[in-house]
Amino acid sequence: MTANHLGRWDPASPNEVRKLLTPVDAPWWIAGGWAIEFAVDEPFRPHGDVDVLLLRRDQLQAQQALSGWEWWAADPPGVLRPWATGEILPPEVHDIWCRPSADAPWRLQFMLDEADGDDWVSRRDPRIRRPIAEIGRVTADGIPYLAPEIQLLYKAKGARPKDEHDFRMAAPKLNPEQRQWLRESMTVAYGTHPWLDRLAA
Repeated sequence: MTANHLGRWDPASPNEVRKLLTPVDAPWWIAGGWAIEFAVDEPFRPHGDVDVLLLRRDQLQAQQALSGWEWWAADPPGVLRPWATGEILPPEVHDIWCRPSADAPWRLQFMLDEADGDDWVSRRDPRIRRPIAEIGRVTADGIPYLAPEIQLLYKAKGARPKDEHDFRMAAPKLNPEQRQWLRESMTVAYGTHPWLDRLAA
């Protein structure tokens, strides 16, 4: 999905995200390539945007925290349209772009995931779930980010060149429990995948 006709990207840094989302009284996590970089603990590629994972049930908290911003939701198969104030997005929408104003660059991309009580539920397959308290990590300076094995589960679907690069960097950092969880979850979600053998090695 692209939005070149709607403006350019100037992604907020993870530290900026933390400051912007201070009013949000709900869990959130830096996701995407930044989450992998935090897990690897060294920069290894540029980032064209910044992804923030938010539980679907908390979507309006983010909208309210940045109430003066312009919000756009990605209706499947990826058509951006304005997200109205107070609108509860339908389950098939899980991608939101936002910027301070109509003439400003895009700054944040939110990804909505499901929850069931105290459990996070993967949108790849609802059989894949974990306690919400266990899906994130925190950097030394206090930035929450998505656990690398969960981020790799999502990246495995597309396996774009940057996803493959992220896998090569992150896989050696996974402990045995993380590798096992990722292998089992990928098998549930995708059946077969080239990464499975590499995770078993």
